[in-house]
Amino acid sequence: MGKYGREDIMKMASDENVKFVRLQFTDILGTIKNVEIPVSQLPKALDNKMMFDGSSIEGFVRIEESDMYLYPDLDTWVIFPWTAEKGKVARLICDIFNSDGTPFAGDPRNNLKRVLKEMKQLGFTDFNLGPEPEFFLFKLDEKGEPTLELNDNGGYFDLAPTDLGENCRRDIVLELEEMGFEIEASHHEVAPGQHEIDFKYADAITACDNIQTFKLVVKTIARKHGLHATFMPKPLFGVSGSGMHCNLSLFKDGENVFFDPNGELQLSEKAYQFIAGTIKHAVNYTAITNPTVNSYKRLVPGYEAPCYVAWSAQNRSPLVRIPSSRGLSTRVEVRSVDPAANPYLAMAVLLEAGLDGIKNGLTPSAPVDRNIYVMSKEERVAEGIIDLPATLYEALESLKNDEVIKEALGDHILEHFIEAKEIEWDMFRTQVHPWEREQYMSMY
Repeated sequence: MGKYGREDIMKMASDENVKFVRLQFTDILGTIKNVEIPVSQLPKALDNKMMFDGSSIEGFVRIEESDMYLYPDLDTWVIFPWTAEKGKVARLICDIFNSDGTPFAGDPRNNLKRVLKEMKQLGFTDFNLGPEPEFFLFKLDEKGEPTLELNDNGGYFDLAPTDLGENCRRDIVLELEEMGFEIEASHHEVAPGQHEIDFKYADAITACDNIQTFKLVVKTIARKHGLHATFMPKPLFGVSGSGMHCNLSLFKDGENVFFDPNGELQLSEKAYQFIAGTIKHAVNYTAITNPTVNSYKRLVPGYEAPCYVAWSAQNRSPLVRIPSSRGLSTRVEVRSVDPAANPYLAMAVLLEAGLDGIKNGLTPSAPVDRNIYVMSKEERVAEGIIDLPATLYEALESLKNDEVIKEALGDHILEHFIEAKEIEWDMFRTQVHPWEREQYMSMY
């Protein structure tokens, strides 16, 4: 049973003076889309009768099959606290269905549900995600456009007065809490202007919904403070980029499958198999977890982001880390993911990779407990540590060769994702950048 029924939602809309409802969904590139309706249309929406034109959405469908239906998930009903002045705005996150009533294969949220069904057939009941999204705050200019001027000189865990983003961050946390988020931590990150807010883990669908809501709230509240929030992975050269570490755990009937009090490091055999799958497919799912040209400027040595495929229970340089908590909190932390990733697609590929490890009884390589950044290339090769792709182009080529990861996306999403990203790479590749002119104009 969900937490809200149809009548509950109608009553809340009336009691709280809701004037508009945003029917939200996420396109293949991870962008939130809205169909906004007046509250008078809410009953129609709750009956799954709201249609929209799918041909207008990136990577969805061609013109001739464009009529699609929005099926709201009633549990995602929330009223945006900051909209109170002129009659409130609420939202419902929707799944997308074809006109014949079948789930649309190009809907990332539906696609994750499909992969979760496969997980259940293997005997697991829940796949949980605790995300740690980071972002930068930049000042806006007088036209309201983002500048490259940071709003503080703070460092890791700094407090005011160096951290001028603190008031903005506090307001973001208050808004999120009013919307039902359980915030576990909120602090300044390593780079000036960089922040992290961690919220409590949830089942994969809810956690992905939360990430999308989080991005919306952060951008909205930042603007109220005269700031621009960006989840771009590496907005500035020479400082740390923004990651979105993903803490993953598998459950069966309320028990954490990764925990074994008698296992090595108190990890179960299934945990090691899941780690092995995550490592085996890492190079090939990187196009999904790090989906922009800019993502690969973050995955370089020296700035805390992982650029090598390895795992450890101790050090923070590998791709996969096992945090020290055990019991119900036993988890596998994948550190390469960045906040530009479409969370529904990222979870689909990470889950499919881990399940492949379990299905095939894979064993991970030995953990690497020393700092990989100080190892030479020869030492890394000797330890069997390979590099993540260095560019979006490399990552896309690797994705095309992995049947497990392709299956996690399905044909429709795979084809449209690759097509969109190859266009993006080509635009970047053929553009002449300021760096080139600085380097070559005088020299040649």
